[in-house]
Amino acid sequence: MGGIVALLLAEGYPQRVDRLVLEDVPIPRPREQTTPTRPDGKLTVDWEMVLAVRRQVDTPEAGWLERLSRITAKTLVVAGGPGSHVPQEGVVELARRVPHGRVVTIPAGHLIHQAEPMEFTKAVLTFLRSEE
Repeated sequence: MGGIVALLLAEGYPQRVDRLVLEDVPIPRPREQTTPTRPDGKLTVDWEMVLAVRRQVDTPEAGWLERLSRITAKTLVVAGGPGSHVPQEGVVELARRVPHGRVVTIPAGHLIHQAEPMEFTKAVLTFLRSEE
């Protein structure tokens, strides 16, 4: 969900974001609204915020898709490959619609940074250090 927040910031305040890294974030498209089941036990996240962001994900604001073109930051979209529950064609399309976007796939599922921390870090550092 952090990727969605980062997208909204980068399109709303493009002058504040020079580089943007998105981990396995698909293009915002309406989908059947669902409510995730709250995990048992003590949570490390604000559950109400999870539900609020999920509603935005399921029914994105009409102009959200068009505003992707406002992002001026050089953007790396890291895709998780076939093991991810996120539709990978949507991840690739997101990278294509952001003016300075590019995609790299690390076949690790959705939580790429957790499953393949060294490969994820290498991809991100290469991107952040590049002059392009």
